[in-house]
Amino acid sequence: MQHDGSTTRPPRSPAASKPTLLYARPGIVVTGERFTVGRNSWRVADITQLWTTRGPHDRLALRAMAVSAALIGAVGVLLGFTGGLQRLTAAAYLTLGAVGLLPLLLVLVGDRWRPPPHELWGRVGGAEVLLFSSDDERQFGQVTRALQRAREGVRHGGWTDPLASQLWRPTR
Repeated sequence: MQHDGSTTRPPRSPAASKPTLLYARPGIVVTGERFTVGRNSWRVADITQLWTTRGPHDRLALRAMAVSAALIGAVGVLLGFTGGLQRLTAAAYLTLGAVGLLPLLLVLVGDRWRPPPHELWGRVGGAEVLLFSSDDERQFGQVTRALQRAREGVRHGGWTDPLASQLWRPTR
């Protein structure tokens, strides 16, 4: 026990301290200085703008919708040319109307089954760059908030730990 108040370890300098970790999951790391996704890494200070969008719809759902719309249209044209539309009953017209809604139903089910991804875009060095994309809304929100906090830290002069800068030690 030392009576003069000194510690056994020398104080750490701010330059030697680790960067503030704001978010870390496999493949995604956000610190107060860098944003890393997979093999891509950007300095937070170089990211000047951020915005979010939704990505494209699922290609399988769009293809299924296009094919079903084409088939329904082809059946309608064939019935029109053969004169079959005049011989249909009211129930057949209702069935055709319900089947006509099939493409819309396929798009809605496709968006529910495989929703468009959330995309985080930013401007880095004057170019628009897709920084991050995820199907998981919760993870996307966490990464977006962490990157916004990192940008605020850079804007306000860096991260400091107020508790570490003013350590209170009792006198013994």
